[in-house]
Amino acid sequence: MTTAPSRVFVARLVGLPVFDPRGDLVGKVRDTVVMLRTDSSQPRVLGLVAEVFGRRRIFLPMTRVTHIDSGQVYTTGLINMRRFEQRPTETLVMGQILDRRVTIKDSGTVGVVIDVAMEQGRTRDWMLSRVAVQEPGHGLRRRGQTHVAEWDAVDGLTRHEDTQGATQLIAALNEMRPADAASTLHDLPPERRAAVVAELDDERLADVLEELPERDQVEVLSFLEPERAADILEEMSADDAADLIADLPPDTAARLLALMEPEDAEDVRRLMVYDEETAGGMMTPEPVILPPDATVAEALAHVRREELPTSLAAQVYVCRPPLETPTGKLLGLAHIQRLLREPPSELVAGVLDKETTYIHVDATISEVAAHVAYYNLTAAPVVDDEGRLLGVVTVDDLLDHMLPENWRDHAVERSRPGEGATG
Repeated sequence: MTTAPSRVFVARLVGLPVFDPRGDLVGKVRDTVVMLRTDSSQPRVLGLVAEVFGRRRIFLPMTRVTHIDSGQVYTTGLINMRRFEQRPTETLVMGQILDRRVTIKDSGTVGVVIDVAMEQGRTRDWMLSRVAVQEPGHGLRRRGQTHVAEWDAVDGLTRHEDTQGATQLIAALNEMRPADAASTLHDLPPERRAAVVAELDDERLADVLEELPERDQVEVLSFLEPERAADILEEMSADDAADLIADLPPDTAARLLALMEPEDAEDVRRLMVYDEETAGGMMTPEPVILPPDATVAEALAHVRREELPTSLAAQVYVCRPPLETPTGKLLGLAHIQRLLREPPSELVAGVLDKETTYIHVDATISEVAAHVAYYNLTAAPVVDDEGRLLGVVTVDDLLDHMLPENWRDHAVERSRPGEGATG
């Protein structure tokens, strides 16, 4: 590590890309693994937790790290790809040290840890050397003063009582994509996960919840009061909420549905009627639906909405009233590529795709997959016997049902240095 900086702040590593010697991307840094000591001496940094393809997290020993700078991490290329599993003697900096309430010994200053620095010593081992501590804000000051102290000058870093909040980790999660935030939440210890869930706002928690494995979704809901759990379900897409509620005990499911807003609960109940392995069980009931007299300009305004997923923004559906699913008769769909080429004043009804057929609500997963592939669709409309639009099956909905049940959390063992690292 001849060109690496002498001091690296750990929180700034999160999200940095990890490259092999050829410059190929290996993954992204998600946390740092250290071994805390019972006394106040500096902990040894064992390695990094890196997220690789498939959202699997692996252990990257510091002995395999050749260079760290402000924008990237380089490795020897000899990396064991088995899944990271934290050992009892190990501590995660992001997951278990940030937000811990500590005291700077000399001054008696009390604050929370917002970052820690690691440095490489003469033996080439990396150690945690300094702690950034932020005091609480006072009066009109939104943030308190920040102090950087030597590791052994701070008290409270090695104790295991409940001295840890979640502010800094929440801030980091809010900067991540929902899938990355879900992966981070999945790997936290249960008590830490509960603290984070308590402080995430409802909309963000709903986004993250949609990306978690089913058992984690059920566990997260168990942390919440029923009223808040119902609020979270309302924030989720109806199809994801329906899948989650179907995994709950019947009495719990019934109680949460009763606490939800009637309109949201009705959408969920309607989806729960269909078999999970059919188009009806996979579909999303909230595509962009327009009347026959809508213009191209109006259609483009709808698909520009920031909250609209990419798969739903690729096309609009023209129906007779009512315009909420189940709609009146589906007249056709218009692709955004075609809309972008038409005059804004043109009626959407005049540029409909006349060739794409529709999927019946009882279609199987294989039938839906064949339909999507044949027409090169990002979303396929689902209709009933009367030709009414009931929803759409998006590509991500389809993949979610076609991939193995545990694809979100590959149950693969991982090893430590010396246990057979591979290239």
